[in-house]
Amino acid sequence: MKYVVILGDGMADWPLDELGGETPLSSAETPMMDELAAKSEIGMVATIPEGMSPGSDTANLSVMGYDPRKYYTGRSPLEALSIGADMKDTDVVFRCNIVTLTEEDAPYEEQTIIDHSSDEISTEDAKVLLEAVVREIGNDAYRFYAGTSYRHCMIWDNGKVLELTAPHDVLTRKIGQYLPEDPVLCAMQKRSYEILKDHPINLERKAKGLNPANSFWFWGAGTKPVLTSFEDIYHKKGVMISAVDLLKGIAVGAEMDRITVEGANGGLHTNYEGKAEAAVNALTQQGYDFAYVHVEAPDEMGHQGSLEKKIQAIQYLDKRLIRLVKEGLDASGEDYRMLILPDHPTPIKVRTHVSDPVPYLLYDSTAPSEHTWHYNEKEAALSGNTVAHGWDMMGYLLK
Repeated sequence: MKYVVILGDGMADWPLDELGGETPLSSAETPMMDELAAKSEIGMVATIPEGMSPGSDTANLSVMGYDPRKYYTGRSPLEALSIGADMKDTDVVFRCNIVTLTEEDAPYEEQTIIDHSSDEISTEDAKVLLEAVVREIGNDAYRFYAGTSYRHCMIWDNGKVLELTAPHDVLTRKIGQYLPEDPVLCAMQKRSYEILKDHPINLERKAKGLNPANSFWFWGAGTKPVLTSFEDIYHKKGVMISAVDLLKGIAVGAEMDRITVEGANGGLHTNYEGKAEAAVNALTQQGYDFAYVHVEAPDEMGHQGSLEKKIQAIQYLDKRLIRLVKEGLDASGEDYRMLILPDHPTPIKVRTHVSDPVPYLLYDSTAPSEHTWHYNEKEAALSGNTVAHGWDMMGYLLK
């Protein structure tokens, strides 16, 4: 038996008036997911432990079978594992986004954050901007590491774990009350804005109508993580397929292999087909028992507040990834179980994560069932199937 998780990050949502009370998932054209739902178990699973922040970090740890209350030490340390940063037990790791602030004739504190991803800036351009700032502010106490697109890491030697607000929770707001209270971190953010707002890359971006990547934003602090090997827990050889450092970092901590897919960028126009091919090859030709395929696009479109693009991301996931994985596994003759779900909702209305349970679809090629339901939040809730603790879902899949 082979096993695959296909995770549409932030895919779940709330009913919207402009969709006649439907959600992006229920209104999207998803023939493959609906075909599978009619032969599968569907239901709702709570991925976020009560009292914990509804981030992709806690949620994906949960889906991966790790109780976040036991294993979570912060988001950024997981990303640092992927980047290959050297962490000591006394280090504190922060996410360093490069965000878009308004460039008003006003103090830094009076600027407004308008884009947490700087129009999904390319990794190549973001690295140049990161290095331009680090040349001035970096030192042995504060070490910076380039990640993917707008997502980078900063390690503070013998630092403090500070509660800082994620930039996607500050969209459209003036930033003053959300800045770090630590004077050094705050000064570094301010200095990054001074350096970046007139950088040639940003002048070129503005000329093209793109959002400039004009300020650092620190958040997601944590300490060095310690995860138990996935194979030791579940006795399956697993592989992670994702464009983002958070998921690849979880895989490093879980001692899982990672597959890098060319053109996979964490955005709407990622290489869906390449991820599907990588998953099928891993399971049918490379000796893996389990593949975790993560797609960031629905979450990014939810943060952007773009209903049209979120629906498009869900439809791409259905047509260009899920369909190809099913066809490839069917053609191989392998028996398999496939779990499809989001990690958390990212509702268009609020443009950030919430802790609501999410719909899951569990298909078994050896025991297809017969139903009339479709895969969406409403019908999954009506099914009556519930999983109270998200970290139990992995054991359920792999049984």
